[in-house]
Amino acid sequence: MSVPVEREQYGPQARPQQFERGTDGPRVVLVGVDGSRTSLRAASYAAGLARRQGAGLVVVFVSAPAGYACLMPGVVAGAVQQTHDELAAELRQECRRGAEELGLPVTFLCRRGDAYAELRAAADESRADLVVVGSSEQAGHRLVGSVATRLVRTGRWPVLVVP
Repeated sequence: MSVPVEREQYGPQARPQQFERGTDGPRVVLVGVDGSRTSLRAASYAAGLARRQGAGLVVVFVSAPAGYACLMPGVVAGAVQQTHDELAAELRQECRRGAEELGLPVTFLCRRGDAYAELRAAADESRADLVVVGSSEQAGHRLVGSVATRLVRTGRWPVLVVP
């Protein structure tokens, strides 16, 4: 079952260029955001890098898996959905402001599902030359593995992890 992806674009149009991975720096920088401090630092870093390189920026916000929400009572699931919608709206507004302020072509994607799977799919779909994520702040990820670790192990694109 395919879940629809919300896609919005801000700022100037990206300059069309022939796709060639590994030349003259990244042309498409993808960053995963979830509202955490480290993901917001990663977004700032990615925006600065994209601006300096003349690259497009793809910002991906992935909400909690829908399967998790169906296990919760209706009121709790509604509150979780409302929190998701509010955070997505805030991130959307920040992307729009940043695109205008920096003169940067920004694409905002709002997806639902597993963060690793959705970031991987978005990176492949957008032909990202670089994936930027924040480091995990959860202690358990040191043992089990974080989204960043899983992306690095995938080995399809350079992955930059911002502390």
